[in-house]
Amino acid sequence: MAKRAGWLGRLGNRLHRMEARLNERRAEVEAESTGELPRRAAPAPEPAVAAQPVAAPAAVTAAVRPERPDPASVVPWGMRVAAEASWRLLLLAGMLWVLMKVISEVRLVVLAFAAAMLVTALLQPFVVRLRRLGLPRGLATAVTAILGFVVIGLVGWFVVWQVMENLDDLSDRVRDGINELKLWALDSPFHVTEKQINDIAKNLSETIGTNTEQITSAGLQGVTVLVEVLTGILLAMFSTLFLLYDGKRIWTWTLGLVPAAARPGVAGAGPRAWRTLTAYVRGTVLVALIDAIFIGLGIYFLKVPMAVPLAVFIFLFAFIPLVGAVVSGALAVVVALVTQGVFSALMVLLVVLAVQQIEGHVLQPFILGRAVRVHPLAVVLSVAAGGMVAGIGGAVVAVPLVAVTNTAVGYLKAYSRDQQHLGAGAIGPGPHGATPVDLVPDGPAEPRT
Repeated sequence: MAKRAGWLGRLGNRLHRMEARLNERRAEVEAESTGELPRRAAPAPEPAVAAQPVAAPAAVTAAVRPERPDPASVVPWGMRVAAEASWRLLLLAGMLWVLMKVISEVRLVVLAFAAAMLVTALLQPFVVRLRRLGLPRGLATAVTAILGFVVIGLVGWFVVWQVMENLDDLSDRVRDGINELKLWALDSPFHVTEKQINDIAKNLSETIGTNTEQITSAGLQGVTVLVEVLTGILLAMFSTLFLLYDGKRIWTWTLGLVPAAARPGVAGAGPRAWRTLTAYVRGTVLVALIDAIFIGLGIYFLKVPMAVPLAVFIFLFAFIPLVGAVVSGALAVVVALVTQGVFSALMVLLVVLAVQQIEGHVLQPFILGRAVRVHPLAVVLSVAAGGMVAGIGGAVVAVPLVAVTNTAVGYLKAYSRDQQHLGAGAIGPGPHGATPVDLVPDGPAEPRT
């Protein structure tokens, strides 16, 4: 009986396990049909065994070690800021270098267009006045352009005519002046001998004789430069004509190239930059005219030859701030020195210094005003940079470019602050988002008064 009871118990256990397996299989089939994963029964616990010393794996050992910090967090904060600023500055420097290379390749076109902008800023108010008198836009533009070009051409012709008329007299006076300087050097306390003076003259003649080929090639280059100058003049005249006639559409088309988010600010900065350029050109012309008249009168009463051409040169060189006044004044002093002697040269120097002091402390603050004033250091640096990049033309356009940029950047900074105060998505005051088309009755960016 005991054996039979044990056998029946084992049979019951097997039937019980078979039933459990059938239930598990049925659950798997149902899970497959419904897309769910079946739950596996937890495995039976294994019998406990005696703990044996096992070597720790490499992963466990590595997990015990402390984590290394992020490399960026180890770099000091100041060095990280310097690195961030450095690569951005390098990017800006590369962009400026590429821009300068492009400008140097098309320098003639850039200078011609810059000259056209300056002439347009000078002539555009006359177009506006003629339009207000009832003239059509085309006729007003034609009358203003023709009269402006005729006046500029007459000034150039007058300078050339005066130089050619006084050239023979000037050469004779220069020869006499050199002889007087020679006598003065012999009688001076510097112990200069006639042999030394003759050696200097001989060296100069030999230098000219040995460099004849270079002088000839320079003359040929002068012909090339003359052709480029004539081409630039024609480009400037053509550009001026279209800027006077269709400046409003040109500015509107330029605004279309600006991203939409920045367009309101640029549209507001444009008229203000144009006002600055117009005020600069008008003020510079008036100041240069006053300098030329008073210095020319002083030279004339001192009986220095070529007083009128020197006055015209002073007027033209006045468009290069600071540097132009020094160069034109030095030219007048040198002409007075070699033609009239030391006393006349000193008197011309006093006249030039007096007029320039009046210009710097009275005329420029009163005529130009604070809106277009640029720091003297910025003037010198901009003139030097413009001269290095594009010669005399670059020196002429450097300062107005700096003045216009200063006005535009200052307005954009104020506009950005206003937008931040108004909040995201708010619309600023009317003039900020207005375009020059709304502000200008005619011309690129002349505001309505």
